[in-house]
Amino acid sequence: MKLTTTTCVSVDGVMQGLGGPDEDRRGGFERGGWQAPLWDNEGGTFLNQVYQRADAFLFGRWTYEIFAGYWGAMADSSTNPIAVSLNTRPKYVASTTLTEPRWADTTVLSGDVAAAIGELKAKQEGELQVHGSGALIRWLLDNQLVDEITLLVCPVIVGQGTRLFPGTGPDAALDLVDSRSTPKGITIQVYRPTGRPQYETAAPTPST
Repeated sequence: MKLTTTTCVSVDGVMQGLGGPDEDRRGGFERGGWQAPLWDNEGGTFLNQVYQRADAFLFGRWTYEIFAGYWGAMADSSTNPIAVSLNTRPKYVASTTLTEPRWADTTVLSGDVAAAIGELKAKQEGELQVHGSGALIRWLLDNQLVDEITLLVCPVIVGQGTRLFPGTGPDAALDLVDSRSTPKGITIQVYRPTGRPQYETAAPTPST
C-alpha cells in the first residue's frame, strides 16, 4: 500500500487553522480560515479525486477528532465525495491516548506504530492517505514511511502558526511528479522522496 500525504499550506508553510477561525487556536493562533477565500472549483475537484482514490486513511489524534466531528457527523453524506470516502473506508489513528474511537471502522495504532504502518504498506494494495496531521507527517518522513507528498500551496503569507516542516529536522531529496495551478493561484505540487539530498560547494567564478 502506497502511503501518501496531502496538505494545504500557506507560502510560509503554515498548515494550522485553515478550516476556520475556531478550528485550531493552539499556541494563541488567531488567523484561522485563511484558505477559504483562495479556494475554487478546480481545487475542490482535485481534492475530491484524491479522496476518491483512497483505500484507507491514517490520522494523528488531533486531525482525527476534527474530521470525526465534521465529516463523521454529517446527517447526509451520500452526495459529498469526500464524506463518502471517509465514512466508508478504513481509518487508522496513531495515538497513545485514544481508547474509544467514535467514528465507525476506526483502528487505533498505539503500540509499535512504525511496525503497524509497515505491515499495512506491505500486506495491502492501494493507497493509504494522510490528511492534515502535521506532527504525524513529520514523524512518518523521519521514519522513511512516506511514498508521495502532495502540497496545495495557497498564495498567502499567514505569518504565524504551526508549519508543516519545522525549523530543524531531517532533510530529504524530492522528485517533482506533477505540478499545476488553480485559477485563484493555488499551486498543486506532487513529490516523491528519493533519499538524502546532495550538497555541493559552489565552484568559484572564473576570473576574466
